[in-house]
Amino acid sequence: MNISEQITMRNEKEILAEAVNSLHNYTGIEAIVENGGLSNNAYINITGERFVVQVKSEITRGNRGIVLMDLKNISRENDLPILLVTKYIPGGIAKEYVEEGVNCLDVAGNCNIRQNNLFLLIEGKRIGRMAKVNQPRAFREAGIKLIFQFLVDPEKTQLPYRDLAGLASISLGSVGMIMQELMDLNFILKTRQTKKLKNTKDLLNRWITAYHDELRPRLLKKQMRFINPDNYHRWKDIDLARISGTAFWGGEPAANLLTGYLHPGTYTIYTDQSWHSFKEIELVPDENGKVEVLEMFWKMETYKGVPPVLVYAELMSSGSDRNIETANLIFKNELQYLK
Repeated sequence: MNISEQITMRNEKEILAEAVNSLHNYTGIEAIVENGGLSNNAYINITGERFVVQVKSEITRGNRGIVLMDLKNISRENDLPILLVTKYIPGGIAKEYVEEGVNCLDVAGNCNIRQNNLFLLIEGKRIGRMAKVNQPRAFREAGIKLIFQFLVDPEKTQLPYRDLAGLASISLGSVGMIMQELMDLNFILKTRQTKKLKNTKDLLNRWITAYHDELRPRLLKKQMRFINPDNYHRWKDIDLARISGTAFWGGEPAANLLTGYLHPGTYTIYTDQSWHSFKEIELVPDENGKVEVLEMFWKMETYKGVPPVLVYAELMSSGSDRNIETANLIFKNELQYLK
């Protein structure tokens, strides 16, 4: 076990101990933890009900779908209900998890645990969100754009740094620092003649989290809605080429075009144009609208359309079962090179 893994395990043990202590303080219930070392799965017994425990430091919009899929898999493998123990989880995501059958407990004592005759609900206990410290450059804006190029085409790791800077629209100096960091993090293997991606599934998961937490919020141009509600059902008939410049369906519509599944509930468009251009297809600004217009952060010569890896990332962040099922289908059919 390396130093990083030892630190992670220690942090998880501390989170679990704090959460169990808070639960006791507010309910008087003594939760019994088995395998508190967390070398594999931990288990917890609460008034006779046994759960398999997963400890996560923080749940965010970026990792909520990935974590949810992991939690459900672990629950099935152990044939036990799951209990997520965390330092911080936003209220909206906690509600989504509960609707998906995930029991939750945080270090402040907030919990929603339902199993047979056991029902524990504590809300409103405040805890500050964790401050982000020492976030690797590779998972900040410039790194996210560069890693995207590799996830679309792993062979691009072979390109000269100057070419990579042009493709990702970042500085040459940033490329050098990010590449070194990816080597240090064991995501790129460098030999005398080649540079090759490794641990690609882990890299993809970290990229998805970083993309949604760091880059995607900056890409939003405008939330909009169709003037004619029928257009939500006839979206395939809408010609995005009617606007000047470039625009592509992303997110759920792109997933439908790739797989034939998943009728969109939200509509994502990536473009290199101003949101004003979309008046041509009868879209108007609406903070609660179902259509989001985002800045296209890759170049047309890189990929004409929204690459499947980005469609996969959009679906995996949603926390929706139907989206995650479709994402898995896209991974199986389009992204096996990242396995």
